[in-house]
Amino acid sequence: MRYLGCKTKLLREIAELMQKKKLFNGNRTFFDAFSGTGSVGDFFKSQFKIIANDIQYYSYVMTQAKLNAYDCKFEKLGCDPFDFFNTTRKITKGFIYNNYSPAKSDRMYFSEYNAGRIDFIRQTIEQWYLLGKITEHEYYYLIGCLLESVSKVSNVAGVYGSFLKTWDPRALKDLVFIPVEQDSVQSLYEAEVYNKPLEKLINDISGDILYLDPPYTTNQYSVQYHLLETIAKYDDPVISGKGGLRNTTVTSSDFSKKGNAEIAFEYIIAKAQFKHILLSYSSDGIMSEKFIEAVLKRYGKPETFAKVKIAYKQYKNYQTADKPKHEEYLFYIEKKDCCETTYASPLNYQGGKYDLIDFIKAHLPTEPIGNFIDLFGGGYNVGVNIDADQIVYNDLNTKVKELIEMFKVQNTDDLVKYITNTIKKYKLAPKLKDEYMALRDAYNKTSAALRDVRMLYVLILYGFNQQIRFNSKYECNNPVGPAGFNDLMLEKLISFCRRIKEQNVVFLSNDFSDIWSYVKENTFVYCDPPYFITLGSYNDGKRGFEGWTQTHEMKLYQFLDELDKHGVKFMLSNVLTHKGKTNTILQKWLKTNDYKMFSYNGACRGDRKEILITNYEVEQ
Repeated sequence: MRYLGCKTKLLREIAELMQKKKLFNGNRTFFDAFSGTGSVGDFFKSQFKIIANDIQYYSYVMTQAKLNAYDCKFEKLGCDPFDFFNTTRKITKGFIYNNYSPAKSDRMYFSEYNAGRIDFIRQTIEQWYLLGKITEHEYYYLIGCLLESVSKVSNVAGVYGSFLKTWDPRALKDLVFIPVEQDSVQSLYEAEVYNKPLEKLINDISGDILYLDPPYTTNQYSVQYHLLETIAKYDDPVISGKGGLRNTTVTSSDFSKKGNAEIAFEYIIAKAQFKHILLSYSSDGIMSEKFIEAVLKRYGKPETFAKVKIAYKQYKNYQTADKPKHEEYLFYIEKKDCCETTYASPLNYQGGKYDLIDFIKAHLPTEPIGNFIDLFGGGYNVGVNIDADQIVYNDLNTKVKELIEMFKVQNTDDLVKYITNTIKKYKLAPKLKDEYMALRDAYNKTSAALRDVRMLYVLILYGFNQQIRFNSKYECNNPVGPAGFNDLMLEKLISFCRRIKEQNVVFLSNDFSDIWSYVKENTFVYCDPPYFITLGSYNDGKRGFEGWTQTHEMKLYQFLDELDKHGVKFMLSNVLTHKGKTNTILQKWLKTNDYKMFSYNGACRGDRKEILITNYEVEQ
């Protein structure tokens, strides 16, 4: 069968990469998550237990036909179905005859005779199954054979989105009922085959190897192969348009939509319960190489990452005719344990702790945390990486709090579209001052109560050092910068948004001492305050928000002492020395209390000493 994206010609390269990664040594299950015509599962069925899935029903049928046809002997039928259909020249004037041939429509997908033959064969297969004359495996196999046969006499250029206006000679030949093209080797196990959106199935499937071959262009398979779907289901759907399309809303793939594809891919990789992940993709694909690599390395072990480029004949249409040479990519990564994955804030927040997350998590209490209070939440690099029943995010800077809250409440699809549309509207690019200033003026001229936090985020992306900077009127006053919104930032945004949406988060913008109502049983408080001896522009008291003074520093230590008296565990990040300065207040507080101090590994640059303080014993 002619099929877009079919991997028949790449099977050897896939096997070679698997061999190099030693995936044939002891691995038992192979999940072909976008099975298409089932060619990949068919190739590996003698070496693994195959699990296969596709959202299109005709693909489900073809995969069943190729993987589970080993017991199709038609013993109850009493005849050879191939002899029967090829010697019985009956036709039925059914749905295909009436709607996809010139008999009663203007559509020229099939000759009248072949359309009638399709109706007769499909109805006969259904009757045999309902009467118990064929098994379920035989039922899918025969429908698969019909789909294979149909492809030989279809009056189309390759896909079924439209028909040819003149008859192709092959379309005028009589339909011959032929077997499904498949590997003759015996399946090692009966295959598990599903017909579901992968995003809904991925949480319920686990195994050794996950192979992904998603759609990579805006061509929807549900549209391009709508007629095969109708023949496979034979459900008399409501059809419309010149091509007689069925409603494809339910079976449309997010992987064929820019923005949606990246979100769906990140979700699948994050949720995959497989040790090894293989991905086939194209140089013409919606997702970029950089984005794919960033996602795989976030959830996989970076040292195992591999990418193979293969020159490949391009599917030609009006969109691809003028494009440079086409390449197929094979990606591989070994997945991490879920507890090893860390997430980074989409805000380039000064003082963010992403690089120290592993060290911080290693010094957390061993018992489960019920309520985690991120007292100086900032860019939320710490809180987003914590597993707790509830997380309280608090930051005195209301603008920062609104930004972090936006990432949770805003639909990620809509947010990505807003960002890309705003970039396009204002023609933003790194270092383009006039374009950036036009956006900044639009934000600042809007009344404070109506300013769109999404627009502020775009300003931050293209601002100098991606700082969050305001004047006393809370107007953005950051100049243009050398960076912008790229594929790595897109990956960071999507993974962060998904993660924070899965957390139970309360958002506050209170003074740090005003959170006692959230201190409950099993509460843990993490403090990453402004560093008294290394103040940044966001907390210097000159940007419309309260600064950090000696009074604030002493008040914080009194607050932490009070937490300790109430038996509440806390962790404090701070700097003891920096550029010849010593935080003597912190130094004195440490000497008068029996708290534990740890130096950040690799964080002592010159005389800068970053420390971690806890009021509990840390298991080493």
